[in-house]
Order: sequence, then C-alpha cells, then structure tokens
Amino acid sequence: MSMVPHGGDLAAAEARWGRPAEGWLDLSTGINPVPYPVPPIGPAAWHRLPQHDRLQALLKTARACYGTPADAPVVAAPGTQILIQLLPRLRPGARVAILGPTYGEHAACWAAEGATVATVGLLEQAAEADVVVLVNPNNPDGCVVGAGRLPALADRLAARGGLLVVDEAFAEVKPWASVASEAGRPGLLILRSFGKFFGLAGIRLGFAIGAATEIERLARWLGPWAVPGPAIETGIAALSDQDWQDQARTRLSDDAARLTALLLAHGFTDRGGTDLFRLVEHPEAARIWDRLGRAGILVRPFPDRPRLLRFGLPGDDAGFARLAAALG
Repeated sequence: MSMVPHGGDLAAAEARWGRPAEGWLDLSTGINPVPYPVPPIGPAAWHRLPQHDRLQALLKTARACYGTPADAPVVAAPGTQILIQLLPRLRPGARVAILGPTYGEHAACWAAEGATVATVGLLEQAAEADVVVLVNPNNPDGCVVGAGRLPALADRLAARGGLLVVDEAFAEVKPWASVASEAGRPGLLILRSFGKFFGLAGIRLGFAIGAATEIERLARWLGPWAVPGPAIETGIAALSDQDWQDQARTRLSDDAARLTALLLAHGFTDRGGTDLFRLVEHPEAARIWDRLGRAGILVRPFPDRPRLLRFGLPGDDAGFARLAAALG
C-alpha cells in the first residue's frame, strides 16, 4: 500500500466524521465530476481476453488524441500509477531531481527502488541529475514549464544516458503545455492519464509515450493483457470523441472560474491550480477542512503545508450551493 496521502478516501473520512445524511460531496480529487458517458460495451469485451487488434486501435486513437507522431512508441497500462512504479527500473540507482512540491508518488517510487532523490524548485537546479521528473501542469499549483524548454533538456539528459519524465496527467485542460508532439525523442518519456479529464478513474487506464527502448521494456514488464477489454473500448470511444472533449474543456473552465470566485469571496487566497482543481490558502485552513468534513464535504489538505487546501469542482449547481452554504 502506498504511504503517500491521496484524495478520494471516503472510508477514512467516514471513520473520522461519520456518514453524512446528504452523502459525500467529494472535492478531494482532481477528477472531472461530469464523466464521459460510457458507451454500450459488447459481451465479447467482458468474456474474452483483450484482443490485440483492439489494443492497437486504442494506441492509434491515443496518438491522434494527444498529437504524437503517428509512429510514436506508446504502451497502455492499467493507470499511470503502475507506470510511475515501474519507471525506476529504467534507470536503477539514478540521481533523480523532481520539480516540486508535486505529486508525491514520484519521489516515493524512485526512493523505494534505491534512487537518490532530491526535490528542486527550478529546472536549473537539476543540472547534475540522471533523471528529471516534472508534472506539467503541476499538481497541486498548476504551474507550467514551457513546452519549448523541454526538448533541449531531454537531449542533454539523453547524451549521458539520462531521462526526462514529463507527467501530463492534467494536460487535457492545458493542451498547449504538452510535449506529446516530441514523442519518440531519445531521453523523453511522457505519461498521460485517462481517468482525470474523462472522469473515469475507475477504468484504470493510462499511457507512456517515449523512445522505443523504454516503451518496449515497460510493455514487457506489464505483460500481456495489462488493459482489460472494457477499458480498451471505453478508451477508444472517449479519446476519439473530440466534440465531447471540446465541450468538457469549456464547462471545466467556466466551473473553475466559478469555484475560484466562490473561494475568494470566503476569504481564501488563490494559489493556482488547473481547471480540474483549485489550490487556495487560508490561515485557518485546518479548521475549515474539519468544518467542511463535518458537513459531508471532503477537500484535500496538505499536512506539510497546513495553510493550503485543494478543492475539486462540484459537478452541478446543487454542489456549488452546498459548498457555499458550508463555507458561509
């Protein structure tokens, strides 16, 4: 079990505050609260082993959706978390610089495999590292490293056998920040998450895109049938539905602005985020977190930075009203 704290743990919330009569309003994750409508899935996807031709169709659809070259090496996995856990095997014993603070699993997974891990505030501080890891846009503050800076960094790392890992878990809401068009370049490995933007975290689907050497090794470690048939079919449908994606980006942008305005009106200071979550600061954040929990609203605290809270988006007007009433 991971020891890194995460959002979405309603069992732990109920153990602390009890089960709310109105049910939980879970704002503790960065998952789209209005999910992609899962299409009808034929019986074969459930009772047959995942088919190679359908997996290849998924990879082709992912390349088109993410804007990679048509021949870019890609591997699908049951979520990006398993890929994050496998990455240290690509460069055992490496000196790793992680641009942070950021998603805690990156540092934890590299350290667990014996890497020397340092968190740096600037890419320039990673000059001596063998591996550089950044989340772009970053979680939880939404900071973006300009995509134009990253290919040259990947080239410098590749020249000495290193690796640049770019976790683009939230790039769907800032597609201009992606370096997917550079996929296949030696020294560059990109992670893409399916569940967050499409609101289907339970599907457990993610992708690694990179040079053939790394992608072939990851595919070998994942083994056959890593992604189940229903996830393959859902991924093909969602990744090819450009109209839904465009509409979702518009709605998420509007709702993120609405959430920011609500939080500012209640005394929070905006500290960034993306259109899937907002990071805010308040001198009494711990008290507010507890008060919201007692009201059945779960948000994300940061024990090491106790003045910060992260709010995901309410999915509808009723959710916004409930949050406003609890804050009020």
